[in-house]
Amino acid sequence: MLTRRLLSHPPSSTFIRSLTTTTPLHRAPALADLTPDNASEFDRRQNEFRESQKAAAKAKKEADSKLRSQTQDTSTSTSTASKIKSAVTGETNEENLPLGSLTTAGAAREQQQETESTKRKGALASLIYGTKEGREMDQEIEKSFSQVLARGKYVHSIVFHEVKPDKVDEYVELVGGWYPKVAGNPDNHVHLVGSWRTEVGECDTFVHIWEYQRYDGYHRSLHNIASHPEFPAFDAKLKTLITSKKTSLMQEFSFWPTTPPRKLGGVFELRSYTLHPGNLLEWEQHWRKGLNARKEVMEGVGAWFVQIGDLNTVHHLWQFADLEERKARRELSWGVEGWGDTVHKTVPLIQEMRSKVLVPMSWSPVA
Repeated sequence: MLTRRLLSHPPSSTFIRSLTTTTPLHRAPALADLTPDNASEFDRRQNEFRESQKAAAKAKKEADSKLRSQTQDTSTSTSTASKIKSAVTGETNEENLPLGSLTTAGAAREQQQETESTKRKGALASLIYGTKEGREMDQEIEKSFSQVLARGKYVHSIVFHEVKPDKVDEYVELVGGWYPKVAGNPDNHVHLVGSWRTEVGECDTFVHIWEYQRYDGYHRSLHNIASHPEFPAFDAKLKTLITSKKTSLMQEFSFWPTTPPRKLGGVFELRSYTLHPGNLLEWEQHWRKGLNARKEVMEGVGAWFVQIGDLNTVHHLWQFADLEERKARRELSWGVEGWGDTVHKTVPLIQEMRSKVLVPMSWSPVA
C-alpha cells in the first residue's frame, strides 16, 4: 500500500557542503542542485538579516525622536515670540491662535469626514455582507478554506512527458526500469501513485503522479534522486526520447484522499478543469457534496488542485472497467440525488475542460 510515513533525514553520506552544487557548473542550475538540509544555514542568514533590520529601525527611531525634540524646542520658542508680539501690538489672526484651537477645528473636520466615509463603506458592506445569506456564505467559504488545506502534509506532482512517436518503446523501457527503482528506495522519500499512457487525447503523452511529504520532502527527493550515480545517464537518455516535459505541484482535496495502490484493471480518465480565478473554494464546496453522489456509481482515484504550475487547474482521476462502462456510470450519476445540482453550480466556474483516456503502465501501483 501507499504507506504514509513520517519523513526522516537521509543518511549523512548524502549531505554535502551548504549551497554547493552536486553537478558541473556548465549546465543550467536546477532545484535539485541545492542541498535539502540547508535550513540551519537559511535560518542563520535570516536571523542576521532580521537583526540588521531591527538595528536600522532602532537607529531611525532614535534619529526621529531627536528631530522631534529639536522641532518642539523651535516651536516653543516661536510660540513664545508670537505671544509677546500679540500682547504688544494687539494683533490676533489665525497664525497667532493657540495651536489647540486649530487642532480642534481640524479634528472636527476629520471626524466628520471619517463618519461620512464610514457611512458610505457601511452601505457597501451591507450590500455585500449585510444579508444573513451573505454572512453564512462568507463563513462557509472560510470554513471551506481550512478544510481544503487539511491534508497539506502531502504534495503531489503531475508530470507530462510528450514522447516522440518512434521512441515510445525506448521510453517505456527506460522509464520502466528507472521509476520503480526510484519509488522503491526509501531514502528517496517518495511514492509513485501511478504511471499511464494517453490512449485518447494527446497521444504518446505519458502521465506520472508522485506523492511527497510536504515541499521539504519534494526538495529532498529531487536532490537525492539527482545525486544518484545513474541519474545523469537516465536524464540524458530521456531528453533524446521526449519533445517536452511539464510538471505541476498539486495538493489533494481533503474530501478526496488519493487512493492507495490497487490493481483493478480497466481504463482511467483524467479530467482537467481550468477555473476562473478566485473560484477554487466554491468549486471545492460544491464538489464535496457532489462526490458523495458520484462515488455511489463511479470509482475515483483522486482529485488535486494545482498550487505551482498551471494555476487555477483541478485534476480529477477516475477508473472504469472500459469505455462503455464509463458511459453507463456517468449516465447513472444523473439519477443520484445531488449530482445535477453540483453540475449546475460548477459549470459556470469553468474556463476550459479537457479529458484524457489513460491506460496504466505495467509498473504503475494504481492500475
